Amino acid sequence: MNLLDVVPGQAEKVVSDWVAEQGLPRYRATQIFPRLWQRPVEEWSACTDLPKDVTGILDRNFHITRPTLAELAESSDGTVKYLWTLPDGAAIESVVMRDGDRRTACISSQVGCAYGCAFCATGKMGFIRNLSPWEITAQVRELIVRNDPGGINNVVLMGMGEPLHNWTAVDTALTILNDPRGLGIGARKITVSTVGIVPKLRKLAERPEQFRLALSVHSADAEQRRKLMPVEGSFPLKEVLRVVQGFSRRVTFEYVMISGVNDRPKDIPLLAEIARPIGALVNLIPLHPGGPQGLPATRLPDIHRFAANLSQLGVSVTVRRSRGVDINAACGQLWSDAARSGKVTAEQNSDVQEQE
Repeated sequence: MNLLDVVPGQAEKVVSDWVAEQGLPRYRATQIFPRLWQRPVEEWSACTDLPKDVTGILDRNFHITRPTLAELAESSDGTVKYLWTLPDGAAIESVVMRDGDRRTACISSQVGCAYGCAFCATGKMGFIRNLSPWEITAQVRELIVRNDPGGINNVVLMGMGEPLHNWTAVDTALTILNDPRGLGIGARKITVSTVGIVPKLRKLAERPEQFRLALSVHSADAEQRRKLMPVEGSFPLKEVLRVVQGFSRRVTFEYVMISGVNDRPKDIPLLAEIARPIGALVNLIPLHPGGPQGLPATRLPDIHRFAANLSQLGVSVTVRRSRGVDINAACGQLWSDAARSGKVTAEQNSDVQEQE
């Protein structure tokens, strides 16, 4: 059994029951369980407070499965990008961004993505497979195991993949990330980014924790949005917004700025019209130069002008600072570079089935 693949409450019970079955003292469970997430180890033999015969039996029963670091790139701005190889040879990306005491891990939920947004490098990969809960949370756990300085105090599921397309695993991963017996990250410091898969969005809204929501909007014009985001045909933005209105926490609208496409004067009142009623924060994102070619980026002065006009219409707005430009930190680009060089597999799976 992979203890890292279930919620902490279940893992804790399994460990306690196993300790009893082995005839070990009860306190052994309190030595073993924290080594999963609270004080994680790379392997059971690293638990020096346990006898070697116990760690050997643990390894045979509950082997700790880990990703392998395939590549690491560090930007001059302090952003670090990781390419992890999973046991089956698939590869995923995660990014750590530093901003003073704030350290944010941007993690993946799938290998590839089925939704094909025009501005996203991951979308060009197509869908390969879903990640399991341990593969999602390992992107944070590994940083602790590797003694990454400073720790992680914010997590965004905004890496490769669409989190709500892999809802069953993401649902479990959110609990592992948040539970004090797990990685113990506050719910308000965990953000789920989605294109808006309505049935699963409702399930996220039903969770009692105050997880943050970042909704990929990118255009308030339905026709234009469909060109940028094919998901508009299945889950129209107006339908998504009806669900979002039921969230008991502030929602962020993600909006990648593309010159002549969604930064026109007429786009400003359209965006304000959907943001104001729910008090959404609009996050304007400069188009990353590492993304797909052929889309012109809005100039930074024009982005700030767009932001000022939105603000005058009563909308809260920020302009995201571009990070990791010198290390190709656009989502999916490090994977794409590695696939071209043969470092990772690039096989795609066209049979896309949403997990229930």
